[in-house]
Amino acid sequence: QVQLVESGGGLVQAGGPLRLSCAAPGRTFSTYTMGWFRQAPGKEREFVATINSNGVSTYADSVKGRFTISRDNAKNTVFLQMNSVKPEDTAVYYCYADVRATLTKRYWGPGTQVTVSS
Repeated sequence: QVQLVESGGGLVQAGGPLRLSCAAPGRTFSTYTMGWFRQAPGKEREFVATINSNGVSTYADSVKGRFTISRDNAKNTVFLQMNSVKPEDTAVYYCYADVRATLTKRYWGPGTQVTVSS
């Protein structure tokens, strides 16, 4: 079992920055693919960004150029730097970890609320 803990959510004005963090336990954190999804009220959960064990990142078109995902393997933490936020970025943001064993299993954090005021 991998328990993820997100932090950094809150209220931010449109155009401002916000940084989310997600801590994950485990000696093999560096091998996890980590990422973020988000879910706005009344909408389905959608992909935001991911970073693999080699540090290669992928982004949703809606956040490309504004959000940056990074990881600090020494601290077992992945970050989502959100810049130039928009009201449409308002959502609960969920961190996930893809852990490879016999099979790859995805673990989710409880989520952190991000609200962007216009």
